[in-house]
Amino acid sequence: MRPYNEKISIYHGMASTIALNFSNNFFPIFAITILGATNYQVGLISSLPPLIALLMTIPAAILLNRASAQKKLVAMSVLLARLMFLLIVLVVYLPSDSLQAWAFLGIIAFISVPNTVANVGWQTLISGMIDESRRGQFFSDRNRLLTMVGLISTLIIGVLMKDASESVTAYQILFAIAFGFGLFEVFFLLKQEEDIVPSSDDLVKKKSMDWSIFKLTNYVWFLAAALFFNFAWQMAWGLFNIYNVRVAGATIFWISMFSVGSMLMQFLTFPLWKKWADKYSNMQVFIWAAIGMSTTPFLTTLSTNLYYLTLIQTTSGFFLSGTVLILFNLLLEQSPEQYRTYCITTYNVLLAFVAFIAPQIGIWLLNELGMDVAMYISSSLRFLSAGGFLYVFLRSRKA
Repeated sequence: MRPYNEKISIYHGMASTIALNFSNNFFPIFAITILGATNYQVGLISSLPPLIALLMTIPAAILLNRASAQKKLVAMSVLLARLMFLLIVLVVYLPSDSLQAWAFLGIIAFISVPNTVANVGWQTLISGMIDESRRGQFFSDRNRLLTMVGLISTLIIGVLMKDASESVTAYQILFAIAFGFGLFEVFFLLKQEEDIVPSSDDLVKKKSMDWSIFKLTNYVWFLAAALFFNFAWQMAWGLFNIYNVRVAGATIFWISMFSVGSMLMQFLTFPLWKKWADKYSNMQVFIWAAIGMSTTPFLTTLSTNLYYLTLIQTTSGFFLSGTVLILFNLLLEQSPEQYRTYCITTYNVLLAFVAFIAPQIGIWLLNELGMDVAMYISSSLRFLSAGGFLYVFLRSRKA
């Protein structure tokens, strides 16, 4: 029998998955096809949210630490973020393509303000609601269910909007539906049962930051390895968007098929990664996931055939499922409970900085060296990041 909070968290995740699948997945093609965005602006779609997150994570953590009931703050933040989808629906009525593209980027940036509060708050909430003994199984089950929901919703989009890649109305419908499911997100967040922190709670929970976390050597080494991996991983995000749409000529249908293939593979392989992590340890198994992730940029450049690219995205979903499942578990595993909020906050702040600069460096490499070389560099750095986790693993065994 699954505990109440676990069930509600899964329902919330389903609504969130559909909301994001109907919006974020199609932001790049919407910007390129409808708004006439440049390569630089396409890169900013990936870079602006983490820049805002970088500025907002610490204020968000302070706000959440001082709130006696975090779920209401998280829910209202989600509501504000999803309301912005309605502004994106209206952005096409601005008088010029240039103004439309920049206004769209401005909205994307603003969405990141409440999203940061929501993300930091949700991570803290869920870590307190799920017993450590159930964490691996719960996240494996949750990720599988959410992946299946995402797969079905994305497949529906691809089929129904197969020939609508240049239709303004099609994108407006997508973003309006995303807003509707955002309301369900808020509803299920508010349904979760939260332990209220008394106003007289100990001062540790009220501190803005506890710098002693940098004396936790296991956490610090994990932090360094995780940030390098995320830099190598996210450097190619803007490149994939540009390659798929500009170089390979992918439409809404094919963008949907890329996502469907990846999500189907994730759904099938989450239990495998959970089983391997339980048997060998999260850190040891993540090394193999990182090595697998390193192959995707290189393999992508070998062909512009859309069936081939669908195959590559499908196989990459195998390693992505391991990354998604294990990386967050590693963060919780390496963050002692009494310092968890500060460890998560620090990780998110530094990750936001990395996520801001990584896509910009990817676009710079594209402009200076061309698509193929930029992708090769991303693959090489991803492979090196696996070596970083190997070092952390070997170091922990010696300790």
